[in-house]
Amino acid sequence: MKNTEILKINKDGWDKVYEDFFSATSLPIYGPFAPTEDELTLFNDVSNKNILEIGCGSGHSLVYFAKKGANELWGLDLSTIQIETAQKLHTEKHIESYLFVSPMENDPGIPHSHFDIVFSIFALGWTTDLPKTLKNIYDYLKPGGSFIFSWEHPLYSRLSYEEGHFVARQSYISEGRSTKAWHGVPIVMHDRKLSTYINELINVGFCIKKIIEEYKAPVDEGEDDPEHWYSSHRARRVPPTFIIKCVK
Repeated sequence: MKNTEILKINKDGWDKVYEDFFSATSLPIYGPFAPTEDELTLFNDVSNKNILEIGCGSGHSLVYFAKKGANELWGLDLSTIQIETAQKLHTEKHIESYLFVSPMENDPGIPHSHFDIVFSIFALGWTTDLPKTLKNIYDYLKPGGSFIFSWEHPLYSRLSYEEGHFVARQSYISEGRSTKAWHGVPIVMHDRKLSTYINELINVGFCIKKIIEEYKAPVDEGEDDPEHWYSSHRARRVPPTFIIKCVK
C-alpha cells in the first residue's frame, strides 16, 4: 500500500472519530499511565517562545501553552475536522494560532529555523515516513531548539491478554504496517521499535537529552479489566507511553 493511500485512509478515519478524542491526551498529559508535564517540566519556561505542535488534534495542548505566555502558536494535523475543531476552540478562548491541514510528512509552508519548541503528543507514530517527518521538524527549529514528543511504547502494543495471562502477540523485532478497525473505522498503524525512533532522531542531527519510560499509577488505582487496552494490569508490566526530549 502506498503512503498516499495510507494517509487517505487515516485522514478519513480521524475525520469520523475526532469527537471520541476531543481534548484527550493533551498537555499536561503525555499519555496513558505516564508522568505529566507538571511533574517532568521538560518544556521549562515557554514565555515568549514560538511553539509548533505536530498532530495538534483538538488544539488543547496549544491552549495549555497560551496560558503559559507563549509568543506564537502553530499546529498541523492530518484531519480537516480536527483543525476546524481546534480553530473553533482557539477562537472561543481568544487565542491567536496558525493552523494547517497537512500530513506531517509534508511541509505546508511552515517557516524554517523559526521555532524554539516543536512538540507532538501521541501523534508522531502515525507518520508514514519517519525520516522525512523528523527532517521537517529539525528544519522548523531554531539552532538549540527543543523537540519533545510522546508515543505509545512499542513493547506495549505487542502484548495481549489471553486466558488469564499476558503474552507476546507479535514480534517486537519485526516492523511493518497493519490495518485495523479502530473505533468502527479502518486505520493503518505502524509498528516501529524504540531504537528506530532513537536512531532516526540521531540520523537527522538531534542530540537526545532524555528518554522516559515510567509507569505512573493513577490517583485512584482500582482493579481495572486486564482485557482493556489501557489497563493498569498491562501497564505495570510494560509502560504504555514513552517520551523523548532532544535538541537541535
